[in-house]
Amino acid sequence: MKDNQWIDISQPLDEKLAHWPGDTPFHYVTEYTKEQTGSVNIGKLTMSLHSGTHIDAPFHFDNDGARVLDLDINRYTGSARVIDASAFEKLDENAFSQFDLTDVTRVLVKTSVPNNPAHFPEDFPYVTPCGADHLKQCGIQLIGVDVPSVDHPVSKELEGHHALLKNDIAILENIMLDHVEDGDYELIALPLPIREGDGSPVRAVIRKQS
Repeated sequence: MKDNQWIDISQPLDEKLAHWPGDTPFHYVTEYTKEQTGSVNIGKLTMSLHSGTHIDAPFHFDNDGARVLDLDINRYTGSARVIDASAFEKLDENAFSQFDLTDVTRVLVKTSVPNNPAHFPEDFPYVTPCGADHLKQCGIQLIGVDVPSVDHPVSKELEGHHALLKNDIAILENIMLDHVEDGDYELIALPLPIREGDGSPVRAVIRKQS
């Protein structure tokens, strides 16, 4: 692959896609066929706003938080550094301090969890409050993780989400990095303009920086 080509780090949206337990599964159907309309096929999909690769708006975990259309889209496009944190069980200050995040505003984190969109992992590394504080000190404005959430799957307090919000760090979840080398990239992961949304699916792509 040429260095200037875009790399898709999104989970495919299809019927095999695993979803958060109890959430709405992804479903697509051709609601009207070309034979029915005489001219076109028209599809319909049902899904959670947190299906596949997606961003979280603060309203997702804070009733007074910003909705998707309130967010600064500049957070979701620009330079990003991919780091391999697969040696760590928690994404805390100790983990992040092992990496050079100088002059970095977006960090994409590869964990030990294999990228398998058809399987929802029962356990995965999560962002701790001290980890979020450390990212803020480094100047990070967005974190992307290759797992379904920045918090542990059984957490109800969602300390990672709230700590990232406190530190004004945007959240990108369920990216796929197993096939990506560490290093610096250009990122595009723009949310849809869902005015009242608490999240949005994205097509996340990266391109190696020279």
